[in-house]
Amino acid sequence: MKVEIIPCLKDNYSYAIIDEKNKKTCVVDPSEPEPIINFLEKNNLKLNYIMNTHHHYDHVGGNSLLKKKYNAKVLGFKDDDKRIPEIDIRLKDDEIWKEDNFEAKVIHIPGHTLGHICFYFYKDHNLFTGDTLFSLGCGRIFEGTYQQMFSSLEKIKKLPPKTKIYCGHEYTLQNSKFCIQYDKENQNLIRKIKEINEKLKNNKPTIPSTIEDELKNNIFLRSDNESIKNNLNISNSSPLVTFSKLRDLKDNF
Repeated sequence: MKVEIIPCLKDNYSYAIIDEKNKKTCVVDPSEPEPIINFLEKNNLKLNYIMNTHHHYDHVGGNSLLKKKYNAKVLGFKDDDKRIPEIDIRLKDDEIWKEDNFEAKVIHIPGHTLGHICFYFYKDHNLFTGDTLFSLGCGRIFEGTYQQMFSSLEKIKKLPPKTKIYCGHEYTLQNSKFCIQYDKENQNLIRKIKEINEKLKNNKPTIPSTIEDELKNNIFLRSDNESIKNNLNISNSSPLVTFSKLRDLKDNF
């Protein structure tokens, strides 16, 4: 399967997952319809499935018009079916969704919202994380708890290191500025920031990242690191307490 990034709104990313053999296409989190339609028409593709990670408007804004135009099926989490516009297929945690040649595991990752899920296309090692895990960051906690978000990130950490991370926004540069503030000794992060700046200078997205990259550089996945704890002046804290402190600091960064 081929993955194409479709920029939407100010800094959102939607994604087209394309079966090149039969030209069938899934779109993940269509923020708005126009960029999706333009992409599909330019590439002579038919939209078959709309996959929503959560209900926020900047991830579902294109659902209704795209469903009507292409007769596409809308997928979302079963407990969020009242909040996902035009939902057709209600997915459960740990379910394997298979249609045509598409195949993905549904993973419930509450925290940002209670009904947030990610889609893990395990054969291709592609993970669509919405607003839970970003490159060098994680989502704000709007509906869940610190424990829920921490546990959701722990689930993601256990996936294969080569798994590609396709997240919902281009936040990487700002996230990197926060990470380096409390992880100054991290040489991997210093190198990563140089890569990020080079990509952005050339008008390229910083996405996808990988699990391996995030484990080395994303401060929210490194809350057991003693150097980070010392920089926060909470050297004896648990990983959950460290994570919670980082999330509070990032909210006001």
